[in-house]
Amino acid sequence: MSDKNIAIALYRPHAGKEQELHEIVREHGPALKREGLISELPLLQLEAEDGTVIEIFEWKSEEAKRQAHSSPVIWPIWERMMAVAEMTGLGSLKEAAQPFPNFRRLEL
Repeated sequence: MSDKNIAIALYRPHAGKEQELHEIVREHGPALKREGLISELPLLQLEAEDGTVIEIFEWKSEEAKRQAHSSPVIWPIWERMMAVAEMTGLGSLKEAAQPFPNFRRLEL
């Protein structure tokens, strides 16, 4: 059994920080790939009605997920992200209350 798993990360931008968040998210996926932390499955970036950015990707392994938390490349990106957005969960989205929720593809 593989220890790969799919992550669904949600970032709700603070007021007036939407563009800054988009700039950070634009570099996040490529950095995870360069560091060898996520699989080759395409990274999916979406946006909820309230502006929350949703990233869906596959960690290569549990170890890769742990490594990201101490990576000198990834951790600074996450710190910048946390300065401009709230990390939130699926249940916080209006769409989550609907069967078959729909989101807009985020074009960065």
